[in-house]
Amino acid sequence: MFTLDPQLEHDTLPIGDFPLCRLLLINDAQYPWFVLVPRREDVSEVFQLSEADRQALWNETTFLAEALKDTFAADKINVAALGNVVSQLHMHVIARRRSDVAWPAPVWGKYPPKPYEAAQVDTIKDKLRMVLASSFTFIEAGA
Repeated sequence: MFTLDPQLEHDTLPIGDFPLCRLLLINDAQYPWFVLVPRREDVSEVFQLSEADRQALWNETTFLAEALKDTFAADKINVAALGNVVSQLHMHVIARRRSDVAWPAPVWGKYPPKPYEAAQVDTIKDKLRMVLASSFTFIEAGA
Protein backbone atom coordinates (compact mmCIF):
# COMPACT_ATOMS: atom_id res chain seq x y z
CA MET A 1 0.00 0.00 0.00
CA PHE A 2 1.30 3.46 -0.97
CA THR A 3 1.95 5.94 1.83
CA LEU A 4 3.39 9.38 1.35
CA ASP A 5 6.50 10.27 3.34
CA PRO A 6 5.49 12.52 6.30
CA GLN A 7 7.90 15.29 5.23
CA LEU A 8 6.44 15.37 1.72
CA GLU A 9 2.95 15.38 3.20
CA HIS A 10 3.91 18.32 5.43
CA ASP A 11 5.60 20.38 2.67
CA THR A 12 3.10 19.86 -0.15
CA LEU A 13 -0.48 20.21 -1.28
CA PRO A 14 -2.10 17.31 -3.16
CA ILE A 15 -3.04 18.09 -6.76
CA GLY A 16 -3.93 14.72 -8.27
CA ASP A 17 -2.83 11.43 -9.76
CA PHE A 18 -1.29 10.32 -13.00
CA PRO A 19 -1.49 6.57 -13.70
CA LEU A 20 1.77 6.02 -11.74
CA CYS A 21 2.52 9.16 -9.75
CA ARG A 22 0.84 11.37 -7.20
CA LEU A 23 1.29 15.03 -8.19
CA LEU A 24 2.00 17.39 -5.31
CA LEU A 25 2.59 21.14 -5.17
CA ILE A 26 5.33 22.37 -2.86
CA ASN A 27 3.61 24.87 -0.57
CA ASP A 28 5.76 27.81 -1.62
CA ALA A 29 4.05 30.42 -3.78
CA GLN A 30 7.39 31.86 -4.93
CA TYR A 31 7.76 29.13 -7.57
CA PRO A 32 5.52 26.74 -9.52
CA TRP A 33 7.28 23.76 -7.87
CA PHE A 34 5.76 20.32 -8.25
CA VAL A 35 6.72 16.85 -7.07
CA LEU A 36 5.84 13.52 -8.68
CA VAL A 37 5.83 10.51 -6.32
CA PRO A 38 5.43 7.03 -7.78
CA ARG A 39 2.67 5.26 -5.85
CA ARG A 40 4.83 2.25 -5.05
CA GLU A 41 5.93 0.90 -1.66
CA ASP A 42 9.51 1.09 -0.39
CA VAL A 43 11.10 2.70 -3.44
CA SER A 44 13.91 5.19 -2.95
CA GLU A 45 15.74 4.88 -6.29
CA VAL A 46 14.59 4.94 -9.91
CA PHE A 47 16.32 1.61 -10.61
CA GLN A 48 14.07 -0.07 -8.00
CA LEU A 49 11.05 0.52 -10.23
CA SER A 50 10.02 -2.02 -12.83
CA GLU A 51 10.99 -1.19 -16.39
CA ALA A 52 7.38 -0.24 -17.16
CA ASP A 53 7.24 2.02 -14.09
CA ARG A 54 10.57 3.67 -14.99
CA GLN A 55 9.17 4.48 -18.43
CA ALA A 56 5.90 5.73 -16.91
CA LEU A 57 7.82 7.96 -14.46
CA TRP A 58 9.82 9.49 -17.28
CA ASN A 59 6.72 9.92 -19.48
CA GLU A 60 4.77 11.59 -16.66
CA THR A 61 7.74 13.81 -15.77
CA THR A 62 8.17 14.88 -19.40
CA PHE A 63 4.45 15.47 -19.89
CA LEU A 64 4.28 17.57 -16.71
CA ALA A 65 7.43 19.54 -17.59
CA GLU A 66 6.04 20.46 -20.99
CA ALA A 67 2.69 21.45 -19.48
CA LEU A 68 4.39 23.62 -16.84
CA LYS A 69 6.67 25.35 -19.36
CA ASP A 70 3.67 26.48 -21.38
CA THR A 71 1.24 27.07 -18.51
CA PHE A 72 3.60 29.14 -16.36
CA ALA A 73 5.65 30.76 -19.16
CA ALA A 74 8.81 29.29 -17.66
CA ASP A 75 12.25 30.31 -18.85
CA LYS A 76 13.65 26.95 -17.68
CA ILE A 77 12.26 23.73 -16.27
CA ASN A 78 14.33 22.11 -13.51
CA VAL A 79 13.89 18.34 -13.06
CA ALA A 80 15.63 16.51 -10.23
CA ALA A 81 15.39 13.38 -8.11
CA LEU A 82 17.65 13.95 -5.12
CA GLY A 83 16.25 12.24 -2.04
CA ASN A 84 18.91 13.32 0.42
CA VAL A 85 16.34 14.56 2.96
CA VAL A 86 13.33 12.44 1.92
CA SER A 87 14.34 8.98 0.78
CA GLN A 88 10.99 8.11 -0.83
CA LEU A 89 11.49 8.38 -4.59
CA HIS A 90 10.14 11.69 -5.82
CA MET A 91 10.83 13.84 -8.86
CA HIS A 92 10.94 17.63 -8.55
CA VAL A 93 9.64 19.53 -11.58
CA ILE A 94 10.05 23.28 -11.13
CA ALA A 95 9.02 26.03 -13.53
CA ARG A 96 11.72 28.67 -13.16
CA ARG A 97 11.59 32.26 -14.34
CA ARG A 98 14.45 34.71 -14.56
CA SER A 99 12.32 36.99 -12.38
CA ASP A 100 11.89 34.48 -9.51
CA VAL A 101 13.44 35.35 -6.16
CA ALA A 102 16.16 32.68 -6.31
CA TRP A 103 17.15 32.87 -10.00
CA PRO A 104 19.60 31.52 -11.10
CA ALA A 105 20.41 29.70 -7.85
CA PRO A 106 18.59 26.54 -6.71
CA VAL A 107 15.25 27.02 -4.94
CA TRP A 108 16.19 24.74 -2.01
CA GLY A 109 16.64 26.47 1.33
CA LYS A 110 17.61 29.90 0.07
CA TYR A 111 14.40 31.74 0.96
CA PRO A 112 11.73 30.85 3.52
CA PRO A 113 8.62 29.43 1.84
CA LYS A 114 5.57 31.63 1.34
CA PRO A 115 2.50 29.37 1.66
CA TYR A 116 -0.18 29.46 -1.00
CA GLU A 117 -3.61 30.87 -0.36
CA ALA A 118 -6.51 28.53 -1.23
CA ALA A 119 -7.51 30.73 -4.19
CA GLN A 120 -4.00 30.47 -5.65
CA VAL A 121 -4.11 26.66 -5.46
CA ASP A 122 -7.54 26.66 -7.14
CA THR A 123 -6.12 28.85 -9.94
CA ILE A 124 -3.20 26.47 -10.44
CA LYS A 125 -5.56 23.48 -10.55
CA ASP A 126 -7.77 25.29 -13.09
CA LYS A 127 -4.74 26.03 -15.28
CA LEU A 128 -3.54 22.43 -15.08
CA ARG A 129 -7.04 21.01 -15.61
CA MET A 130 -6.96 22.31 -19.18
CA VAL A 131 -3.69 20.59 -20.10
CA LEU A 132 -3.70 17.46 -17.92
CA ALA A 133 -7.35 16.44 -17.90
CA SER A 134 -7.10 13.56 -20.36
CA SER A 135 -4.56 11.55 -18.33
CA PHE A 136 -5.02 12.87 -14.84
CA THR A 137 -7.39 12.64 -11.85
CA PHE A 138 -7.55 15.72 -9.64
CA ILE A 139 -7.76 15.46 -5.86
CA GLU A 140 -10.34 17.89 -4.59
CA ALA A 141 -9.86 19.88 -1.38
CA GLY A 142 -10.57 17.91 1.77
CA ALA A 143 -10.28 14.54 0.00
